[in-house]
Amino acid sequence: MKIEKKELVDELIERSLKGEKLSISRLISLVERRDEYAPYIMEKIAPHAGRAYYIGVTGPPGAGKSTTVDRLIGMFCKNNLSVGVIAVDPSSPFSGGSLLGDRVRMNVKSEKMDVFIRSMSSGRVMGGLARTSKEAARILDACGKQIIIIETVGVGQSELDIAEATDTVLVILTPESGDSIQIMKAGLMEIADIFVVNKADRPGAEDISTSIRGMLKRSLRKRDWDPQIFLTSASVSKGMDDLYAGIWSHYDHLTENLRLEERRKRQLRQELHTRIENEFAKILWDMVQKKDIDQVVLDTWLRRADPQNTAQQFVLSSLKESGLWPQKQ
Repeated sequence: MKIEKKELVDELIERSLKGEKLSISRLISLVERRDEYAPYIMEKIAPHAGRAYYIGVTGPPGAGKSTTVDRLIGMFCKNNLSVGVIAVDPSSPFSGGSLLGDRVRMNVKSEKMDVFIRSMSSGRVMGGLARTSKEAARILDACGKQIIIIETVGVGQSELDIAEATDTVLVILTPESGDSIQIMKAGLMEIADIFVVNKADRPGAEDISTSIRGMLKRSLRKRDWDPQIFLTSASVSKGMDDLYAGIWSHYDHLTENLRLEERRKRQLRQELHTRIENEFAKILWDMVQKKDIDQVVLDTWLRRADPQNTAQQFVLSSLKESGLWPQKQ
């Protein structure tokens, strides 16, 4: 008797929800490669998600993000918490796969801890997250992980996506990360709930800490939480107890007066906006592919029209031809 793929997927979902690691890994893989059953998987796991505490970890390369995450995993597990980690790595320019997929930087003894670590390639996506990072995190959430840590690629440029995917954002810097202007350029000042100056045994740690405090005081952004700054040396676990307590301090702040609920609703609104926009873009591009665009390109090339107005008119005409644009009565 032939077993339908849907039955196999249902069994995979059932086992994953019971915490079986191999099934969880396979489920994430199906979603990551955009299998035909990916939407079905996300629909089925949705009712089980929403209970975990999401922590984002970002910052420039070499700041010690993975070492810090490694230490935090141990502390969470020591306190009997189940941990899921989504580690977004740079992708290979040749294969498109994750360059650091084996997580060689982490020393977690996963067989002794309730932890699941998943590497994902960032691909060509800006923002520090892979395309399916949120889906993978939701799967881990639904499968019983109480703490979800998302570590970004750490390109030091456009990483605002991490603030739209997590409850608490840790920005990890080093004494060599540069002056306050460089920090601003990285776009990190606006998204951080907690600053970590790692490798604080090196010269300049206090200076960059002072610089961050000064910039926070001059910031025009209205905050109901004053970002904390911690000096750590994660490789030798120095300062990690204070950082761990600081993370829970921010969690306590979020759980007061429905702040966590409000934050997540804002994030969901932004996510839906982006996803709806992407779906419309796919539909429109399918329409464009059916039309002869060469003449439009030629007209624009010969300066008979400008790209902005040409694109707008092309979209409008495509919508009208498809019947999606309301006709004037």
